[in-house]
Amino acid sequence: MRAALSGESPAELLEQAGTGLREQARRVLGVTEIEERVDKTTGAVDGTGSLRDRGTELLERSADVAAEDDAHPSYDRILTQLAPDEARVLRLLATEGAQPAVDVRTWRPLDVGSQIVAPGLTMISAHAGCRHAERLPAYLNNLFRLGLVWFSREPLEDPAAYQVLEAQPDVLGAVRRAGRARTVRRSIRLTPFGLDFCETCLPLTTAEFDVLQGEEPAG
Repeated sequence: MRAALSGESPAELLEQAGTGLREQARRVLGVTEIEERVDKTTGAVDGTGSLRDRGTELLERSADVAAEDDAHPSYDRILTQLAPDEARVLRLLATEGAQPAVDVRTWRPLDVGSQIVAPGLTMISAHAGCRHAERLPAYLNNLFRLGLVWFSREPLEDPAAYQVLEAQPDVLGAVRRAGRARTVRRSIRLTPFGLDFCETCLPLTTAEFDVLQGEEPAG
């Protein structure tokens, strides 16, 4: 109607109306305020510092030979993402070393068409004293996600550890289900990152644990 009365172009009026509506919406949503806080040079929001500045600070700290190295900054966050049983698993791996694991597979000539029946069977839950043994697969997956453990294809050097594991009821049951079966020996280990985490964050000896609990060390 305005275009018809004034002789202005309808297209121009629609474009002006659209621009006005967009600006109003930006003000309502606070977009304009946020954009004003953005540093046009670095692209960083005021108060946080630019990513490049933070990277430069890290390099300067790494070059300072007099600076004391703190624990890895992610350790605090990792502790909030661990279940109590997972701490027990880590302590076992840190104190006793890598643990045996086996996969039970169906036997086929030349392994063609072989199928896995039960993967990653271990005695870690029993040895670590986990309260919820049925959750061990989820525990190990979480520890792997955090970069603390890895599932190695390399078996342990001691075959006796596998003989004990392969005599356990869950392994024998998987072998019976498979009919003709074979076991694949593997191991579960701490990563170097996981070992440092354990040495930094967990009491690894009974005496140290007692001291942290305010008890007198035994013996």
